[in-house]
Amino acid sequence: MSKTLTVNLSDAEIRRHVDNPGVRDLRDARQPAFRFRFKQDRNRGSWYLVVGSKWNKIANFPDLNTKAILAVLPDVRARFAGTPDASAAVGTWQTVGELLAWFDDRMGRDRNLSAKRKSTARSAMSKHLRPRLSDLPLASVTKSEIDQRLMWPLQAELSLEYLRLIFRLLVLAFKQAARLGHITTNPMNAIRFGDFSKTKIKPKAARLRDVQVEGVLANLGERFAAAPGDAMLALMMLCHGTRVGETRPASWRDLSLDDRQWFIPASHTKTRAELTLPLTDQVCALLKRYHAIQRALGYEGVYLFPGRTGKPLGESQACAVFTRLGRGEWTSHDLRKVARTAWVDLGVDFLIGELLINHTMGQNVKTYIHSWVEAGKRDALEKWHAWLDARGFAAIHTIAEPLREVSLNPVQTTSGVASSHFPDKP
Repeated sequence: MSKTLTVNLSDAEIRRHVDNPGVRDLRDARQPAFRFRFKQDRNRGSWYLVVGSKWNKIANFPDLNTKAILAVLPDVRARFAGTPDASAAVGTWQTVGELLAWFDDRMGRDRNLSAKRKSTARSAMSKHLRPRLSDLPLASVTKSEIDQRLMWPLQAELSLEYLRLIFRLLVLAFKQAARLGHITTNPMNAIRFGDFSKTKIKPKAARLRDVQVEGVLANLGERFAAAPGDAMLALMMLCHGTRVGETRPASWRDLSLDDRQWFIPASHTKTRAELTLPLTDQVCALLKRYHAIQRALGYEGVYLFPGRTGKPLGESQACAVFTRLGRGEWTSHDLRKVARTAWVDLGVDFLIGELLINHTMGQNVKTYIHSWVEAGKRDALEKWHAWLDARGFAAIHTIAEPLREVSLNPVQTTSGVASSHFPDKP
């Protein structure tokens, strides 16, 4: 049966009883209202001040050790003497700035987050959250303070969509800190974005419609001769509805003409879920043409879209590509939107469309028959590429003059990656 021992509380005394599950609580012999309670993980625990029959949690151990707790205990007692209903909680952090600095560093080290998400979060932290909230005491976080310091000033400068992103980042920082015991109460739990704005955020209107695709293809056909890399990046996105971040790091080893598949690793996707896309006859022909152009230009590397210093095309370089191609009239994301809309018009099953676009899907999707899904994806892309052929795509992937043969030396298969016709050279 669990029992309480009366001791002179110290870190050493706590460690002495870590391996004795029969002891749950330690009471300080000098201050009987001051208690320590072991958690399930007995290397951790909580500090309490008992007032009457109520146990008031002060902080967690080892976040605050015995010496630190004894130093703040007089202030906690004084707080109760003045306000019986006051909170006893104290933490290792005193300001929002300390919490944000910790979370900023944590996100920067999180290997599960994409580089783009880290960059977006870092920008929101450095430009908005930390400058406006760093000196705010944690005990003073209220709707009024968040409104006056952050939400109201920024709504005059930023889009409502970006403001919501900043707010969500703040909420996530507090939630993670509370979950890990760095703060004992989470004031952001009671604060919602709707408290500051009732305006509904409307999705951005598409700047590229199906009737404009013919003109886009004509432009890409012309660009293929002068800037094949630019045109190919846009064509692969238009043909498959992929994100620019999923397309620009593509390597030839990810493509298999034998299996007629394009494998996109989880590390390249926004959803952190690998994606396999069927390659149609049209795209296979386009890839052969593009690969022959790369070889003729002297490129022997592994990437479809090589950047600088042997790496794939970077984010800023890809952005520059679409600045050149779209000329302010459309963006890379508009290619994805027009593809998804066209699939609906072509009668593509909703689930198939969502799987092609690689949206996050629920667990129930895993129950679908794999062969049905893959057949559905191929049928959808074949319909879509036939639709594109009728609007000028055929002129880009169909070449009258013979091409130099593409190397058929297979590469070694890596985990989850199909072997390819294309060479795999460093």
